[in-house]
Amino acid sequence: MTNKQPFSQALIFCAGLGTRFKPWTDRHPKALAVINGKSLLQRNIEYLQEYGITRVIVNVHHFAEQIIDAVKKNRGWGSEVLISDETDAVLETGGGLLKAKPLFTPGVPFLTCNADILTDLDIHALMQFHQQNDALISMTVSERKTSRYLLFDTENTLCGWRNDTTGEERISRQTPDLQQRAYDCVVAFDYKVFELIPFTGKFSLIDLYLHLAKEHTIKGLPHKNDRWVDVGKPESVAIAEALFP
Repeated sequence: MTNKQPFSQALIFCAGLGTRFKPWTDRHPKALAVINGKSLLQRNIEYLQEYGITRVIVNVHHFAEQIIDAVKKNRGWGSEVLISDETDAVLETGGGLLKAKPLFTPGVPFLTCNADILTDLDIHALMQFHQQNDALISMTVSERKTSRYLLFDTENTLCGWRNDTTGEERISRQTPDLQQRAYDCVVAFDYKVFELIPFTGKFSLIDLYLHLAKEHTIKGLPHKNDRWVDVGKPESVAIAEALFP
């Protein structure tokens, strides 16, 4: 299934309202929040460049014009940056991916990441893992603590989801010995995924993963010993600036 072409394109999710990041997001998109002199968006574009990914789609909604202006002013920070305009409605991550489909090079595998996540995890390792497993989707996961976990079997195949706070579970594949992992938001996709999306409008990637996991191979690559921070709240800025000078 998996296309053996190198990964050369990616989508950075930038359309969210950033409600946890107020008061900055009362007047700006979270993607333009600054960490040691560089915006979150710039840092993610430069991170992708380190792995040869220079065609980057950015979805926009909240203060969309500020992101568009920043991309133009900085000439994409050296990458070809394409804008997926969601100003009419926020589509969440899954809907945002589907909306951006016309901007991807057809048939070529791609990555997605979130503007408010900073990391230096090894994308080459993810690409290799994805292709070796002939997976439809491969995502980075870890053992960090969170309230919602993805559930994997002993072969790192996605089987379900669990909310640790409420006890709610959604199981796509029945299997013993489920292992819970935190979703770390850097994800490799085979382009074929677009043929298999049954949803329209607003939906999350988690919903898509759980649907596709019933019949398709979705893998989780555990990573550790690298930097990873969710810059979701204002108090996260100090942590991010310590990790990413």
